[in-house]
Amino acid sequence: MFDKDKKEKRFEVKLKENIGATYVLILVDKITGVNYLGTLGGATSGLTPLLDENGEVVVDK
Repeated sequence: MFDKDKKEKRFEVKLKENIGATYVLILVDKITGVNYLGTLGGATSGLTPLLDENGEVVVDK
């Protein structure tokens, strides 16, 4: 009845690393190309735009 599974996902996991009990992810917004750094672990999590060496937001073309 509902086509939830057919809807294209907006975010793609570019990198996933396990550091102890914490996961570090780089997610890419497939519409804007903006890369985000995310952490998941224990009772905490976080998400922020990924920056390059010049302090600019990393954007995939």
